[in-house]
Amino acid sequence: QVQLVESGGGLVQPGGSLRLSCAASGFTFTNYMMTWYRQVPGKERELVATISRGGGTTNYAASVKDRFTISRDNAKNTVYLQMNSLKAEDTAVYYCNAKYAFDSSRNYWGQGTQVTVSS
Repeated sequence: QVQLVESGGGLVQPGGSLRLSCAASGFTFTNYMMTWYRQVPGKERELVATISRGGGTTNYAASVKDRFTISRDNAKNTVYLQMNSLKAEDTAVYYCNAKYAFDSSRNYWGQGTQVTVSS
């Protein structure tokens, strides 16, 4: 059974930091590109950051570039999102996604973790 389990969300003040984790199981982690998305109620899901299978290539939304860092530890089957200099606009539910490299129709999603940035 495939599982993606996010953790690390919570309440933080503007300017603060959080690190999200996504633990994967039930599939061959290294065959999947990993992506963090986020969603606010009433708004479309937004791509936040993507990392290639080996971790050598990353892409970020303009709104988070230079503040967030995506990384992966293939030995631990885990992908991370380090979030620094957080803003109120970063408040959202953050989701972990795995996309199979050999068939893009195969996608797995985590349950999401809430991040709230507020004073």
